Amino acid sequence: MPLSPEVLTAKGEMVARLGDFDISLAPDEEPWFTIDGIESPRQIGSDGSGGAFVLLPSRNVLYVSSEGRAGIIAESFEAFIQLVVARPYWLDILKFSTGGDLSEMRRAADALEATLDDEDGINEAREDIRRGLDLPEADDPVGALYEAVATSDAIVRATDGSPFTTLFNRFSIDNNPMLRNAAA
Repeated sequence: MPLSPEVLTAKGEMVARLGDFDISLAPDEEPWFTIDGIESPRQIGSDGSGGAFVLLPSRNVLYVSSEGRAGIIAESFEAFIQLVVARPYWLDILKFSTGGDLSEMRRAADALEATLDDEDGINEAREDIRRGLDLPEADDPVGALYEAVATSDAIVRATDGSPFTTLFNRFSIDNNPMLRNAAA
């Protein structure tokens, strides 16, 4: 059975280990964004900063931040969960992408990975989640994230009609002393 929000919900112990991803199949009571061409977006979760995850009719996963940024982040729900497991700091990778540069995203991922506390425990948790969900390891999660965001064609709008901007941000890890030192 392919991984779906419903299958994941049934495995509550795995959901609890996914960090900042809170799965919820109940839609927001007050919609705060619209997606051009999609009548009733299917929100499948949220994160601690107020962002929403939406499963599109195409099966892509869209992320809508509470700060006015949005884009497709995975080609499928399974690819999204692979990303969350492999790179739970995926949003920071986009933040430090210098406007969508794949090599900078890879540098950011390496630096962010180097700053993790209890690397052995995190790797063990990753393996437990993959095993518990029968989820293959992602071949290139950073490359897949880049490709999904770079080719994202979803137009998300605030309730006033203004469009959200790309998830790629202009920062580099060189702007952050902790990450710059971790990358050295």
